[in-house]
Amino acid sequence: MEPGAALADFLRGRRALLCYGLMGDAVVRLGLDYMDAHADWLAAHGARPEVLRVPTADPVAANAERLRAALHEGPPGALVIGHSKGGVEALAALVEPATALRCAAFLAFQSPFYGSEVADLVAESRPLAGIALATARLFRSGSGRGIADLTTAARQAWMAAHAADIRRLVESLPVVTVASHFRPRLRLGRGPHLAALALWLQERVGPNDGQVAVSSALLPGARHLILQGSHIALVARGPGHDPEGALRRAMLAALA
Repeated sequence: MEPGAALADFLRGRRALLCYGLMGDAVVRLGLDYMDAHADWLAAHGARPEVLRVPTADPVAANAERLRAALHEGPPGALVIGHSKGGVEALAALVEPATALRCAAFLAFQSPFYGSEVADLVAESRPLAGIALATARLFRSGSGRGIADLTTAARQAWMAAHAADIRRLVESLPVVTVASHFRPRLRLGRGPHLAALALWLQERVGPNDGQVAVSSALLPGARHLILQGSHIALVARGPGHDPEGALRRAMLAALA
């Protein structure tokens, strides 16, 4: 069967759960495109996309439990797609064997499985942590405690404790982890703060997307893609972005 035919056959009628990253729900409330391109592409190819509605700044464990419930309430064989913190939460749900049985494939885009130094920076600064908490509350995105779950210390401890569970997961179903990197330029009016973060991360962890290091976004044993772009370039439309192409490549990797 040709790859295109296999992809169409896999997606036809399949439930696809989209798991937003931190503050993704706030972005949508502001009327901005976030994972719409993925949902539109999936629907155009016969799938049934739906967004997992959770307060994205809540703790990882709380949202993982919400995803578990959603998977068990719906038909088996769902496609799970997570961006950033959403991928971390999906992993936490899927390491439970009974939940993994409800899933046909898991795609994670730019998820800080081993933590983010940007989360460290926020968590270690009282002013930045206060701003993050106030922002989460302002946009009704949850408690804000989920930020601490993304620090490198918290994530690396969790990954070590669940290493055997993760190994079983990637052996039991297709798991594709997608990272990205970009070469920022400090230009006024074109996201200078993101460029500065990327340059700061480059000195500490190497290639990154402005928030997450490539090395943090790749699960051991999973199928890997490393693309170019900022932290939202693979999941949101915009100049130089190709979210549809990124999703198609990830789907083909899952079916390979």
